[in-house]
Amino acid sequence: MIADDAPVLLKDGKCEHLVAVSDDEFNTGYGTIKLCKLREKEFGDTISTHLNHEYIIQRPRAPDFFKHCKRTGAPLMPKDIGIILAYTGLGSEDSVLDAGTGSGILAIYLGNVAKKVVTYEKNEEFARVARKNVETAGMKNVKVRHGDIISEMANLNERFDVITLDMMDADQVILHVRDVLNSGGYLVTYSPFFEQMKKIRTAIDMEKFSSVQTIECMEREIKFERRGTRPSTRVGHTGFITIARL
Repeated sequence: MIADDAPVLLKDGKCEHLVAVSDDEFNTGYGTIKLCKLREKEFGDTISTHLNHEYIIQRPRAPDFFKHCKRTGAPLMPKDIGIILAYTGLGSEDSVLDAGTGSGILAIYLGNVAKKVVTYEKNEEFARVARKNVETAGMKNVKVRHGDIISEMANLNERFDVITLDMMDADQVILHVRDVLNSGGYLVTYSPFFEQMKKIRTAIDMEKFSSVQTIECMEREIKFERRGTRPSTRVGHTGFITIARL
């Protein structure tokens, strides 16, 4: 049976809804569902509205939270998150320090793999939204903290295996990374602009990290249309990812 407060994805082939098991009612547009009835179901079962419109019950995954969670700005795209996971080799015994939480999307992806994620957001409203998104995703191992990581670094008594920074002043944080990053751990920064990326590389060079590289991942969706098949004309650039190892 599906547990209380568990996130659930309802799909009918045309649309989908992210809900949680509760005593509330949810209006789908095709009728109302009593969410308490989800307690009697398993993932893969179906549930019907009071108008007999049927939905498949699925267990949501990270891309579903990317699609449905409330946003406070532009989150990292899955293509960029994939690079972070692949190039750091993030594992189930790793602890992650994340800064520049935003909506919490990256923290949710990281939390699906890592043992623990601690993420800092200096904007109080953004932190509140991120906490709600993390709660919606059912991530018990992700902790959202309100605070400026630049000043908070001096107070941290924890150590981490991976540090991810998605913030304009990432270069100022890099000066203190050695104090909290385990030997052999990875630092990853995301920067949308050349100028920001240059400051980051300069700071990393000063701290003498090894195996430093900055990459850009371009992605183009293939469109299948009546006139023909071709790559999408949407611009593929999102940001530059710098990866360094201690």
